[in-house]
Amino acid sequence: MNNTVILDKNAVRRTIIRLSHEVLERNADMKEVVLVGIKRGGEVVANRVRRYLAQQEGVDIPCAGIDIGMYRDDLVSSFFVPDATVNRFPFDVTDKTVVLCDDVLHTGRSVRAAIEGLFSMGRPKGIQLLILVDRGGREVPVRADFVGKNVPTSRSERIEVDFEELGAAEDRLYITKLGQ
Repeated sequence: MNNTVILDKNAVRRTIIRLSHEVLERNADMKEVVLVGIKRGGEVVANRVRRYLAQQEGVDIPCAGIDIGMYRDDLVSSFFVPDATVNRFPFDVTDKTVVLCDDVLHTGRSVRAAIEGLFSMGRPKGIQLLILVDRGGREVPVRADFVGKNVPTSRSERIEVDFEELGAAEDRLYITKLGQ
């Protein structure tokens, strides 16, 4: 199998650090900021940004994961949503700046679903999108505010993400050809 590694463990670490600093630079009052990660990979990214900002900058930002299953536009039936959970955060998103995090941005449909989910929980002051890798291929008009790496890919390629928190031996993002 011929996989092209685009971010190894050290590159993921450095990218999270850079993205964390960009969030700090863009938001003057971090007390008004919350982090929300799209489950599963985006939740890992959000937690790492939170942990870095707490350890290195002394900034404690509320953080949670959002399940977008109930908000997907590609479900066959709105009455049956497999494995979807109700979203409850230990904080309110109303009048907060939500930094919405995900691992890979492609069509934009997951982000659209996450935004719908956020608005079902309150009315944020604003939403900023933080993405580890943007692979292009939008189907809806979504643009990330913070991008770790731009990696244009074809429809026959996929970006796979391995995170230690999700059981991988080591962090890594790599491109595979569909069917491999």
